[in-house]
Amino acid sequence: MFNKGYLTPVQIAAINAFAISLLVGLANFFFVHNWWIALLTFLILFLISYLLIRYFTERFIYRHIKLIYKFIAQTKATKREEFFNKSVLPEKSLQEVSAEVEEWAEQKKQEVEQLQQNEQYRKEFLQNLSHELKTPIFAVQGYVDTLLSGAMNKEEVARKFLLNTSRNIERLVNLVGDLDEISKLESGQLQLQKQNFIIQELVEDIFESLSIKATEKNIKTSIKKGCELPIAVYADKEKIRMVLINLVDNAIKYGKQNGHIIFSAYKTTNDLVLIEISDDGYGIAEEHLNRIFERFYRTDLARSRKEGGSGLGLAICKHIIEAHGKSIHVRSTIDVGSTFGFTLDSKSRTAA
Repeated sequence: MFNKGYLTPVQIAAINAFAISLLVGLANFFFVHNWWIALLTFLILFLISYLLIRYFTERFIYRHIKLIYKFIAQTKATKREEFFNKSVLPEKSLQEVSAEVEEWAEQKKQEVEQLQQNEQYRKEFLQNLSHELKTPIFAVQGYVDTLLSGAMNKEEVARKFLLNTSRNIERLVNLVGDLDEISKLESGQLQLQKQNFIIQELVEDIFESLSIKATEKNIKTSIKKGCELPIAVYADKEKIRMVLINLVDNAIKYGKQNGHIIFSAYKTTNDLVLIEISDDGYGIAEEHLNRIFERFYRTDLARSRKEGGSGLGLAICKHIIEAHGKSIHVRSTIDVGSTFGFTLDSKSRTAA
């Protein structure tokens, strides 16, 4: 009959009206000694007091509840809200209202925590961006100043400094290009040009284009046994090329000497293709796995910057895969290796 922990205005009115009417009815019977009059007094008083108590209790409670909901919504009353206030709200118990307010408070708490986390990421991003820009700029400035100070007259030294200047300028160009790419992806300006293509053929092209880098560390690249049969996917071929180049290039950079990089692809039961790039390199510590797709996030600052790159490769991969409506993931164990995987739609019949 009663809500556990909470009473509705109807129940409050009924209890108070019954208590008042009973006391008055008993008092009436005690003085008049007529139980008919006492009963009639009880019934009349119960009805009047019940209606009055219920009316004023509901008006008081729901006036304050409406203010709470208005505060939560932070908007002017629309027709939908007016209907809610007149029809739905009076049917809600205080327990339901309390639960909704607690849910709202928890949601706001999570939003504040998310904002604080985003602010921390923003600070880290600006610090990392500043460092990534300053390093090549200061290097170029140093080489140019040295050349202008007289080193330009020494042909061998001048050539060496100019080559180093060229490399740092190329690093800046790549960084600006990656920043432009990721800003387009995040803003949704970049339109995907989807088509059907064989994923193994694309991977073989990428392995071939990066073969010189792989040979320098004697790293082998191959397609996993059982995954050689052609599998068609429906995606933006050039964007997926960019993703795979980033993943294979990282596997080479951070792979061990005489290592092995393996590509695998599997058809799933829901018209998707699971694509994975695995290596037997140094691996990634567990505490870094949730953040490696952030812009400029590096698991090993010294080694990462020594290897080069803008620090945006994995962030670009994440945005490209998410633009396809999918997600990218990673599994890794220190000194065992890492596996990056993502899914793509299987061959589209309508696009064929």
